[in-house]
Formats: sequence, C-alpha cells, structure tokens
Amino acid sequence: MHILADENIPLVDEFFAGFGKIRRMPGRSINRAALENVDVLLVRSVTRVDRELLEGSAVRFVGTCTIGTDHLDLDYFEQTGIEWASAPGCNARGVVDYVLGSLLALSEVRGEALARRRFGVVGAGEVGGRLLEVLRGLGWDVRVCDPPRQVREAGDFVSLDEILAECDVISLHTPLTLGGDWPTFHLFDQARLSRLRPGTWLINASRGAVVDNAALRDLLLQRPDLEAVLDVWEGEPQVDVALAGLCRIATPHIAGYSLDGKLRGTAQIYAALCAARGVEPAIELAQLMPGPALTELAFASSAEPAEMLATLCRAVYDPRRDDADFRRSLLGNEAQRRAGFDLLRKQYPPRREIDGLKVRIGGHNPALATIVEALGARLLG
Repeated sequence: MHILADENIPLVDEFFAGFGKIRRMPGRSINRAALENVDVLLVRSVTRVDRELLEGSAVRFVGTCTIGTDHLDLDYFEQTGIEWASAPGCNARGVVDYVLGSLLALSEVRGEALARRRFGVVGAGEVGGRLLEVLRGLGWDVRVCDPPRQVREAGDFVSLDEILAECDVISLHTPLTLGGDWPTFHLFDQARLSRLRPGTWLINASRGAVVDNAALRDLLLQRPDLEAVLDVWEGEPQVDVALAGLCRIATPHIAGYSLDGKLRGTAQIYAALCAARGVEPAIELAQLMPGPALTELAFASSAEPAEMLATLCRAVYDPRRDDADFRRSLLGNEAQRRAGFDLLRKQYPPRREIDGLKVRIGGHNPALATIVEALGARLLG
C-alpha cells in the first residue's frame, strides 16, 4: 500500500508505517501527478480533494485530519465508492482555548469585564458546543444559534436575528456550506454586519468565507466601536492586509493548532483506516502523547476569580504571540505573505490544552473551584 500525506500531519510514521510506504509533501502541492500509485491520501484543510484530483487514480481512502470537510467532494466519493474519514472534535478544545485567550485580550483593551457581556455562539457543533459549555460553566450570559440542531432537537436555541440584536460578543463556529437549507457562505454579509450592536466583538475561528471579508473591512473603517478577531480568511493563504490591520487579533488559521488536537486528528484517521481495512489498531494515542511542560498550578483561596481565569488560560495559550508573528509576516510582498502564512503553520510551536492542567486551591473557595471545573482543568484535592 502506498500512502501520500500532507507534510504537516504529525506522527504519520508512528501510526501508518505498518500499512505500507509513506511519502510526504506540502498539502498545497498535492496534484494529480503526485497521486501515481497512491492508495491512501492523508490531507488537511489546504488540499482540495475532488474529481479533478482523484479521477483515474488508485486512491480508495481519503482521510482528513481536520474537523471540517468543505475541502472534500463527498458526493464524488459516494459515487465512486471511495472511503473517507474526518476527525470530528479533534481540535475543538484548542479552538475554545483560542477564543478564551482572545476574549481576555479584548477585555483588557476595552476595559470591560467579560461577565458583563452577552455572548452569542453561532454554530454549536464540536467546537461551538464545547465553547458554550465553558462559557455557561463560568456563569456568563450566552445565546446559541444553530438551525440544523434546532430542527433536530428543539431546545434552547435562538435565531441569528436575535444574536445580532441581543449579543455584544459573537463567536462563529459554523462549517462552510454553499447550499442546502442553511448556507453559511457570507453568512455575515454587509447587511448582517451592519446590524452589529455598538461595541460588538466579532470572532471568526470557523472558515474565512463565513464572513464577507471586504464588507467587514469597510465596516471596521467606519465603526471604531467594533472589535474583530480573525483566525480564518477568504482566499487563504492570501490575506486582506488592510483587514488584518483593522483586527484586534489576526492569526494564520491556527486556532485549533494545539499539539493535542493535531495528534488526536492523526489518531482518529488511523483508527478509521484500520476499520476500513478490517484490522485491529496496533497503537494508541496515549502511547505517543508527550507529557505537558506545565503540569500543575497552585492558587491561594484568596485569589481574585478574574485573575485566576486569566492566569489559567494564558498559562496554556495567549493568542497575542501568534498575532505578533502573523503581523510580521504581512510586511513583505504578496508572494512572501502567502509563503509566510504557510510557514507559520508548518513551524507552529507546540501548544497544549487547558484541560491538561492540574490546579490546586489552598483552601475552600467555591468561586475558584467553579472556574477550574468550567475550563475543564483537573481540580486537585
């Protein structure tokens, strides 16, 4: 069996060597010629996998080590009997950590307590659902909009119109869909963006085209009361430099780039390939996952809750570092910026997740314990 893998997928040898010969290359460079004799294709979101790429090839299994599948032509896979798998939820915790770090940065810049804001989560799948749990666990006021889930489950959902009218923090976590009952392409177009409440903070860590980037750029030029955090961009790796300059935080599609999430994604695709081939997995992620550099934090029972929250989140991740690196990469010409976007992703430093932290509180303080539990960290006795 011959396997072709995106060079940015970790632990490919450790998981897949038993299946056959492995070759790696940059995801954006994978083309029809590269698929000669390839049986298994392993990709991330930068590779469009469709009829044009696969027709006439020997590929019978496609695995994407990502949550999203908008880069896969699933209809073509079904027509041709190509087996496929994605990695739902693999990096959800990393994106939640990114959003929390961004909220802390916005809170400091604007001088506004997060507990006084009203949050709107648009899309309550793997990522949005986990973010919703954390925000509500912290006791914050949250609305959630997810029309497909609302149809299936009823429950505590509101419309997008209500999100726009009532929320002053909006975090987007929808897949990118062009058709169907609820298309999300330019879900936030000029008309919806113009309805943002005064002082709204808009965060997009889903897909770039969920927001009309040109319309957002024009709006931010006119509305200095607004704040924007963008991790995803229309036309990646090309970025609207003017829009990036107007964002409070701008990053190169790394919100879910925690080490845990990337390794989890590889493990999920390995398990899917094992199932497709009818073999028992020979290795588990726990055998390969490195221990965290930071294992435990201790707080006095007199610690201020807001300070504790910021310390816990930033002990694991602070997006302002990635923002600074990204802005430096935007100083060159267009070719240099495109290359810089991919290089930042390829050379991304290891980053762990909050739920790997152990926290000790020196005394009884229910408010502090609630924060630890809401974040998903482990509270030590």
